[in-house]
Amino acid sequence: MSLNRALLAATLALSLAACSQQNAAVPDASTPDLSSSGNYLVGFKENPLSAQGVNPQALEAQAVLQAQAVTAAGGTLKQQWADISAAAVQLSPSALAALKANPNVEYVELEAVHQALGGPSGSLTREGSSPALSSQALKAQAIFNPSGEYTWGDNALKVPQLRASNYTGVGVAVCVGDTGIDANHPEFARKLKGYKNFVTTDVNREDPYKLNDVDGHGTHVAGTVFAQLGAGTGAAARQPGMDANGVVGVATGVNLYMARVLGDSGSGSSSGIINGVNWCAAQLKSQGGAENKVVISLSLGGGRASRTEQRAYTAAHNKGVLIIAATGNDGAAVSYPAAYDNVVAIGATDADNAKASFSNFGTQVDLVGPGVGVLSSVPLGKGTAANVTALGRSFAEVTSADLSGKGTVTGPVAVAGGTNNEFCGTTASSAAIKDKIALIKRGTCTFEEKTANAVRSGATGVLIYNNALGAPGIGLTNAYTVPVVGITQADGEALLAAGAPTATLSVTGADYAYFDGTSMATPHVSAAAAVVWAAKPTLTNTGLLNLLTTTATDLGAAGKDNNFGHGLVNPLKAITGQ
Repeated sequence: MSLNRALLAATLALSLAACSQQNAAVPDASTPDLSSSGNYLVGFKENPLSAQGVNPQALEAQAVLQAQAVTAAGGTLKQQWADISAAAVQLSPSALAALKANPNVEYVELEAVHQALGGPSGSLTREGSSPALSSQALKAQAIFNPSGEYTWGDNALKVPQLRASNYTGVGVAVCVGDTGIDANHPEFARKLKGYKNFVTTDVNREDPYKLNDVDGHGTHVAGTVFAQLGAGTGAAARQPGMDANGVVGVATGVNLYMARVLGDSGSGSSSGIINGVNWCAAQLKSQGGAENKVVISLSLGGGRASRTEQRAYTAAHNKGVLIIAATGNDGAAVSYPAAYDNVVAIGATDADNAKASFSNFGTQVDLVGPGVGVLSSVPLGKGTAANVTALGRSFAEVTSADLSGKGTVTGPVAVAGGTNNEFCGTTASSAAIKDKIALIKRGTCTFEEKTANAVRSGATGVLIYNNALGAPGIGLTNAYTVPVVGITQADGEALLAAGAPTATLSVTGADYAYFDGTSMATPHVSAAAAVVWAAKPTLTNTGLLNLLTTTATDLGAAGKDNNFGHGLVNPLKAITGQ
């Protein structure tokens, strides 16, 4: 069929369908109820127009007819993607029924919502009983450890060796879809190549050099990709023990873009994410942009499968980008978009090359990257760093809760009480800790419950000591005004043995933070992919993925498996063969 005949046929079919909507049948009882939200995605039956690279005028004509079909059904068109024959719409129940009855509509689905897939170390597992994953990444016997500005994740991916050979990703772009970026952070050296906000519900988020990353997740992810060597914020506002010059990213030579597709709450809609992905792909020279190669890094997921999203990712892949996404943090099946075709799914490992307990698994897992206790940049002053002084010394290993209050408290330490000093029970209270620093053991109940009990009892600060190696990563549900700090089991037991010693707790703002999540693994792999692509620019996106999977360091069961996929990405081997 010729192009003109195809357009004529599509025009006639859509026009007839639009005229017939007044008498459309209501779906029967077997049809899923999609009427609870009103925000839907509609996919029209794809035809040769959208598959043959036709001229823009033909696609525009087709889009006009599809828009008319939506309005004829009584719906409101919010967003349209002509190249994938899909749209975002607002529908009443009657409009939904009418549109679904249109013979040119392939499906109508609820708009999905996706979340950032990482957070401050300890926040993914908010219970108080299991060992802290964050301390696995820092313990001395780990396979990989930090050195200077190089994080343990850098060392796991052999970034020092890559830099020594000038493999930094020059000539390739990494476009991050996330919560935004604090482009004023010195780690980015004002080198951000591009930024665009796609979350229309948040106001005043259009400037990367003004407040836009309220959540902080995007700045952390971007730092893993791009933090510049020697560009950190100095000795102040850093985490204890980290280098005064900050951290260094895996691919410091890439062109960094940020598509703000997740809002202040860390969540975003299908529409915003699709728009962000399309903007990232539009940076390619073949699409009118300035970039030869683009890696799209998505540390987000969750929600249901979306046929519209699958169409969008396939279309972007066909333009030549490599799309990489986090598998999720539920310890369950791989989430979306990582589970889609044409998306590279990334799981998380710790510093011992073990699978992170939260990392989702399944046949879709392609590769893994460092995702536990990952140190990177956060919006200036929005992180927290802790210090504890007692028993005549400063404690060597201390963590601050993600929602701890900031400030310094000095006073006597008092045992909170309860079974094993765990201070559990939603009504637990203790007069013994009023106007004192509460000392509580990790275990049985959540950190939130322990902290709430202590604050309700009048404690001026909270010290939670671990029941395993290291200081616990502490995730809270609510924000508190008092300092909430984690210490090691040994330090906690020493305080217990001392009776009621005086301690000083300090929680200050920081420009860096330790995060856990497949969100943290994803930028490691995305940056590694960019470094390899820069070294091997003749590869297609499919060829690059094949190289990354065949050169990955095999972990777990021999060969590809559901936990690690093909293994830990190994950019040095992908480039040099060694």
